[in-house]
Amino acid sequence: MTETSRIADPLPLKTAHHFDDVNVWIFDLDNTLYPHECQLWPQVDQRITLFLVDMFGLDGLSARALQKYYYTRYGTTLKGLMDEHAISPHDFLDFAHQIDLSLVDPDPRLGQAIEALPGRKLILTNGSRQHAENVSRKLGIRDHFEEIFDIVAADFVPKPETRTYEKFLRQHDVDPGRAAMFEDLAKNLVAPAALGMKTVLVLPKVADPFRELHEQTAPEAPYIHYRTTDLAGFLEQIETARGVRPPQALPKG
Repeated sequence: MTETSRIADPLPLKTAHHFDDVNVWIFDLDNTLYPHECQLWPQVDQRITLFLVDMFGLDGLSARALQKYYYTRYGTTLKGLMDEHAISPHDFLDFAHQIDLSLVDPDPRLGQAIEALPGRKLILTNGSRQHAENVSRKLGIRDHFEEIFDIVAADFVPKPETRTYEKFLRQHDVDPGRAAMFEDLAKNLVAPAALGMKTVLVLPKVADPFRELHEQTAPEAPYIHYRTTDLAGFLEQIETARGVRPPQALPKG
């Protein structure tokens, strides 16, 4: 069995019961709550490159290389620009998130699955609050979340920094031992696992050509507790195991 087929398998009922004690459900936004086919992240990525072109007077290739340097060294391009050039973070965020949301369709199945989860639901993102508001409302899921913890709330210290998760937990009074974190980047699950959260890596069904391949893989690592290519389906199976929703009837024949 290939790795791809294994992570796409249904969640075993006994495994779904591992979430019985979870009462806080924490979700990343980009490429987690929506599929990459929406083409939102490539737009943000391109806007960041354009910001660097304008700021430094660079050609596209040079700006792209600088962008990747900042991302690799600081976790986000914004953090690199703030630390090395003291830029206004708000101007950067406003520019980066001026994107077209027309390819984002409401996702009622995901909305129903999130709504049915027993307990609190929160968004934890390296993006801006406005971006999270815009995308989650377009998906039709915003009303299911109690709050959004964005990069501003994190004092512009991005995931995967442990202190960002620690501040999030304090601010929202979350017991990490009773929380689950859903993320599309494996490196962003290291700290949550160390803090005691259950972790779920959300992967694309097919490779996203606009992202690095290593950011779309599922390494065998102790900090990745579960993996899925179908977030709504994963949540539905948890809810079935907890008796929140009735089991799906099996097809006849």
